[in-house]
Amino acid sequence: MNRISRPSQPPEETIGLLLSGGLDSSILLGHLLRQGRRVRPFYIQSQLIWQRAELRAVRRFVGALRDPRLDDLVVLELPLADLYHGHWSVTGDHPPAADSPDEAMYLPGRNVLLSVKAALWCQMHGIRELALAVLGSSPFSDAKAGFFQKFQAVLNVAGPAEVRLLAPLADLDKRAVMQLGRDLPLGLTFSCIAPRNSRHCGTCNKCAERQKAFRLIGIEDPTCYAAAALENPLG
Repeated sequence: MNRISRPSQPPEETIGLLLSGGLDSSILLGHLLRQGRRVRPFYIQSQLIWQRAELRAVRRFVGALRDPRLDDLVVLELPLADLYHGHWSVTGDHPPAADSPDEAMYLPGRNVLLSVKAALWCQMHGIRELALAVLGSSPFSDAKAGFFQKFQAVLNVAGPAEVRLLAPLADLDKRAVMQLGRDLPLGLTFSCIAPRNSRHCGTCNKCAERQKAFRLIGIEDPTCYAAAALENPLG
């Protein structure tokens, strides 16, 4: 899978970006814009329990950047309730808690499902690159370079044009990614898998990961967690 320390296409060429609204993909969006790239962001709506709050966060973050090189967000529908029937990501029952291992977060085929519609949209609209904010530290096999190289080959055999899948953050750890984006409005990002009234719950695996990310670079976490409000209802 390719890195892009420098734009591999001329700056005016559009690059697609899978934007989840979380810290990593939001930081990658800001980074690509700073590199002078024109970016077309994609959000894949699969009707998972956190996505209503997540999509609102994506729209807020994109709106806050106010960059003329940032194209309109494309929302692509890919409902997964039939495929993930009974899974916590659909039912909301017992989502992985803060002390759960990373493996508990695994969603089968997640990166294939996220990538395929955005990649096809890019192929059909003349966009030759699609970036994903996967980190090299990911434990999942479908976030590794070998997987994306093979998946890219399949896409380019089956699709109407060639598209390159890029992982600009793959050589960075979480601390380095957070440093890259510390000047962005990170309080507008969203990282929760069990939101309460559209707020971060403060007790799930992803909320714990988010809290740790801000600690890594020594800045105050701007997130308003529902758990904190419950502990201090008059605060």
